Amino acid sequence: MTQLPAPVLEFSQYMTVVKGRQPRTVDQYEIDLMLFFKFLKAKRGGLPLEGEAFDEMTIYELDHDFASSVTRYEVMEFLSFVARNRENSARTRARKLSALKSFYKYYCGTMMRFPQNPTDHIDTPKIPKTLPKHLSADESVTLLRTVNSDEESRFKERNYCMITLFLNCGMRLSELVGLNLGDLDRELRSMRVMGKGAKERVIYLNDACRDALNTYLKVRDASQAKGDRHALFLSSRHRRISKQMVQTVVYKYLEAAGFDNRGLSVHKLRHTAATLMYQTGRVDIRVLKDILGHEQLNTTQIYTHVSNAEMERAMSHNPLADMTAKKVGKDEGEET
Repeated sequence: MTQLPAPVLEFSQYMTVVKGRQPRTVDQYEIDLMLFFKFLKAKRGGLPLEGEAFDEMTIYELDHDFASSVTRYEVMEFLSFVARNRENSARTRARKLSALKSFYKYYCGTMMRFPQNPTDHIDTPKIPKTLPKHLSADESVTLLRTVNSDEESRFKERNYCMITLFLNCGMRLSELVGLNLGDLDRELRSMRVMGKGAKERVIYLNDACRDALNTYLKVRDASQAKGDRHALFLSSRHRRISKQMVQTVVYKYLEAAGFDNRGLSVHKLRHTAATLMYQTGRVDIRVLKDILGHEQLNTTQIYTHVSNAEMERAMSHNPLADMTAKKVGKDEGEET
């Protein structure tokens, strides 16, 4: 494992222990920060910015004084470097800048250890707005039927239950994998999930979820459970199911249903649930925010754009939509 320089290690521990960030998020912070400081060391030392020498460069010796000496111009140079040399998209550059802003916010604000924040007044790259990919209601039914008809799988009931929860509750992958039997209430009316930032919330279950859970629980074999017999979803080895296995299951059935060329994934099933609730179920955007476990309302508002797209399509279906002046022509009695 690459040894982290002291400033990055301290920040990483703070984000994990104090802020409660998920390991995957902290790992991405570390990757982005390591690239930034590697770029800075090479730039200041007149060394190559690409190639094997750059890739193998070590920066574990960089200390807090080095991190404190960074200028706003160097941050801008780094963003230009990843855009030009690495062809990073606006979204990727925005993520890298976010990592730097969080890093310097910690040292300049929380710890008050650095005198100035070099990321201040640097605007986040504008990210093009795209509608979230999702399945329609009919396609969702097709997916569920595909799972339910899989008589060759020993885990049909488990797989059907997992996909039902994704499509109805809008759960994150980590939330589903982390479910325990004790998170379900006795009547299967609701369940507790642990969301981002170790924030717990309650999700209420509809008839489809209750039916899928009841069916799965009847065949769930915990008699040989190893390590964590309290886990709701078990693997073939009688352990808590892994994220990778859930992804494999979802991709398998997306392909079997004929949706494998759509760029869909586990997370897109979450988008599907949110879109169907807002667009078809007419769920209030503030209620949807709480169901999905979003901290900010503006995160949830992407689903209102789907509704806007539907309105645009509705306009195109107006029978007068293609009646241009040329097609209408002139009235027969009109003088020329």
